[in-house]
Amino acid sequence: MGAPERSAATAPAPYLRIAAELRDRIASGELRAGERIPSTRRIAQEWGVAMATATKVLAVLRQEGLVRAVPGVGTVVEAPGNGPDHPARAPRRNGARNGTRHGARDGESALTRERVVRAAIGIADAQGAAALSMRAIAARLGVSTMVLYRYVPGKDELVVLMADAVFGEVELPAGAPADWRGRLEAAARLQWALYRRHPWLAGAMSFTRPLLSRNALALMEWMMAPVRERVADASELLHIAVTVAGYVRGVAVNLEDEAEAEQDTGVTSAQWLESRQGRLEEILQDGGYPVYARIAARRDIAFDLDSMFTFGLARLLDGMGPLLAGSAPGPDA
Repeated sequence: MGAPERSAATAPAPYLRIAAELRDRIASGELRAGERIPSTRRIAQEWGVAMATATKVLAVLRQEGLVRAVPGVGTVVEAPGNGPDHPARAPRRNGARNGTRHGARDGESALTRERVVRAAIGIADAQGAAALSMRAIAARLGVSTMVLYRYVPGKDELVVLMADAVFGEVELPAGAPADWRGRLEAAARLQWALYRRHPWLAGAMSFTRPLLSRNALALMEWMMAPVRERVADASELLHIAVTVAGYVRGVAVNLEDEAEAEQDTGVTSAQWLESRQGRLEEILQDGGYPVYARIAARRDIAFDLDSMFTFGLARLLDGMGPLLAGSAPGPDA
């Protein structure tokens, strides 16, 4: 009898299988040091997987020290001996020799939960959420992976701590608008700026299973203070808060995708749109798309995620005007 077929339950995850294939190409010399490896979009197309899966593939190879991201170029094969385990790149541990038991103890003794969280934020900021793992954090801090579990129970809890830490960066303006519209707009812009600094954060947030962050709740309290004075119904308060915060997050989820696309291709979104102008003009020639024909005729239109955010936020607040203008004073008024 032949060997039984491998069940779906024991088969490797698709991203691990693809990473293994690319690893073999690197080992065989098919992909040489300094050469670009397939981008996330190329991986998604070639293997027929989702972009999230393709992103995990590159994250695995980065963690193994086989590839590195080069701004404006993409992800390239790392030169032999230049990975994270190479002595020239290994972190120094309070003057002790790398790899010694004494050095490991010194590194661990300086470890705190805050350092673990900050290291995690640094990885997510630089490489995206897909690159975040306990192993990657341990490598950055120069400790064993198991040591991290003394400070954080696991990755899910770590993400909550990361979100709370970055929301703690928000500085509420001293001269805050006292009217409901001005306050909602100011808070939305503070959130947008935060997502811009930390593009991974939008993907970590949820409004159906929210992260319980004191700092995030503090920002929401500040945002809703003038609204609370006008709205007595708790259900309306909740829906107003979630609608505004959810709008900001909804636009912000595109920030990490765009950053990864630009890193993979070296092409900005404006350059990408410009390169597709000829194809768009071909489509518009039959005259069946008058809206897009009018738009295409205006080459000076500024269109990016910032303009989308600003335009949509203004229209959202316009829509809330009739509700809040006619609201009765809240219980705190």
